[in-house]
Parts: sequence; structure tokens; C-alpha cells
Amino acid sequence: MAAAAAAVGAGKLGAGGDAVAVEVRLPPLSEADPLLAEKKMILEKRNLSCEIQIPVACSAVDALKLLDHIIEAARVVYMDELELYFAGDDVGPFSARNELESLNLLLKTMKKLLLTSNTAAKNHDAEDSLLKWGEHLGIKSRLQIAYFQGAGRGMIASESIGVGDIALEIPESLIISDELLCQSEVFLSLKDFNNITSETMLLLWSMRERYNLGSKFKPYFDTLPANFNTGLSFGIDALAALEGTLLFDEIIQARQHLRQQYDELFPLLCTNFPEIFRKDVCTWDDFLWACELWYSNSMMIVLSSGKLSTCLVPVAGLLNHSGSNAFSVMGNIQGRIFLRSMDSYQEETTLMMLYL
Repeated sequence: MAAAAAAVGAGKLGAGGDAVAVEVRLPPLSEADPLLAEKKMILEKRNLSCEIQIPVACSAVDALKLLDHIIEAARVVYMDELELYFAGDDVGPFSARNELESLNLLLKTMKKLLLTSNTAAKNHDAEDSLLKWGEHLGIKSRLQIAYFQGAGRGMIASESIGVGDIALEIPESLIISDELLCQSEVFLSLKDFNNITSETMLLLWSMRERYNLGSKFKPYFDTLPANFNTGLSFGIDALAALEGTLLFDEIIQARQHLRQQYDELFPLLCTNFPEIFRKDVCTWDDFLWACELWYSNSMMIVLSSGKLSTCLVPVAGLLNHSGSNAFSVMGNIQGRIFLRSMDSYQEETTLMMLYL
């Protein structure tokens, strides 16, 4: 049986969305395996499982016991007919081949756990920096970041919130819009370039600002994912599964339109404005990333000018999407935007937002 890497899931979550356990899933027993029934019986008899919860707070002794549990379960998964016949109450090792596959699986699992831990720590640091940055610049919030199995990060109420209460208050100076764009180097350079629209300039600004180490919005861009995984970036396999559907046609047409738009801009902009548009950060993938950012995270906001604008809103963008809305976005009052609660929520309630 070919070895397969174990999957590492988010596991169980405690109060506030913090992970209390990481779930390790061994390769499942195949329904086509002629030894399926016997292997299931051994796993049940020995109280073994292909899904193991590893507590985040775990002593060294308990951790070693869990590793033994993983190896014993893996040995059963990788048993051949002869090993199964002579196994009896023996927990192994059974053979060099079986042990090698089981230990190799354990090694892959440990690497995945380490990677998961490092990635989570990095994400936590970036998000903590964003909240501190926002607070320093005048954001007032009754929300906090939490992590949800299968859904990633989101936000919960940090205290009880009543109907009509302001859950999030954001200075307009921290909202990314075409009015902010008018103050940028990108706008000043491109305002007379080939009838370019403000929407396109916002895409170009975002694509460039993502890599700007001196950007005022660096803490915001640091929290954004490397991939948004919208339909615009579906791979060949995902698109093949949609072939023949209306969604497939819409995705293909949208990608073709964006690709044509990109080809009209580059490498021309890199040639005409090399100090602003570096070739290494102006690739098709970078442009597509900016398109997906605005597609998936933008909100309609009435700015102090009275203009209804499509905007990116740091911190508010951490709220997960939902078909129902927990907030109404209030008009601008003294240069600030308010997210007002449309219902009552207890502390630690998950809150979501309908993005328009």
C-alpha cells in the first residue's frame, strides 16, 4: 500500500477560539482494501483510531504516549496479509517495510505539525500588530480575533453587545478608497495615462503597496493571505469539475477580461514608470491577487464627501463573510465610520458580515 501523508487539522477550539488540540488524521482505510474488515477489528480491539487529538498543552510523557498511539495505528493501516495473520496481540514492529512506512508517516506528521505551529504563530503576530496599529491610529473595537475549525480566523464579541451598539469605529483616514488614492504616487503618475479608471488604479496601488515596506498600511497587508482561493484563481482540476456550468463560463470570461486588462498595462507601465512599477512585483499573479482582494474584501462606504465608494477597511476585513449581516455600516460622522450592531450578542459570540 502506498504511503500517504497525514493531514493536520485545526482540531478542537476553546473559549475565544484558541486551539486546545490539533487533530492528526492518518490515511483512512481504503474501502477497496481486501483486509479492511480485519484492520478495522484490530483498531477497535486495541482502542486505536486514525484520528488523534493532540492537546496543545501536553506533557512530554503524554506526548510520547500519543506518538506511540500514532505509530501503532499506522502499523495496522500498513499491514499486509501475512503481518495481519501473525499479529495476534503483538503491537509491533512487524516488519522492516511496515515499520519504515509507519515511521515515515510519523516524520511527515511532525513536520506538518511544526509547519502549522510556525504559520499560526506568524499569523497571530501579524494580526496582533494590526490591532495595535489600528488602536494607535484611533480604531475603537468591541471585537477580537478568533480561530475556527474549517473556517480559519474570524471575529467574536469581546464583550456583550446590544442592539444599536457600535461594535467597531474606524477613522476615515484608515479606509482605502479612491479618495485615499488621489494622494498617492500611483494616482499622480497615472491620472492622465490612457484614460485609466480609478478602479484600475486602486488595483495597481494595492498590488504595489503589498510589497512597500514603508507603507502606512503595512500591518494591514501583512495579515492578508497569499492566496484568496476565489473562482478567479481556480486551478485546472477545479475548473474541470465546473465545465458545462454557468459558473465555469463566468469564471473563464472574467479571467480573460482581467488578463486582457493586465496585458494592456504591462510591461508598458514598467517601461514608462520603472521607479513605481518594478517588474518583480507586477506579475500576472500579483495583479490577480489584487483583483481577488477587492472582489472578496471590499465594502460600500459613504465617505465624508458624500460619495458612495468601494473601499477596503482594515480590521473590519477580518470579519468572515455571511449571507446575513450582524452590522449596518453607518454614514460618516466627524470623519469616522461605524459598524452598528443589528442584534444583541453575548461575549464570545461569532460575528460575521455581508460584504457588498
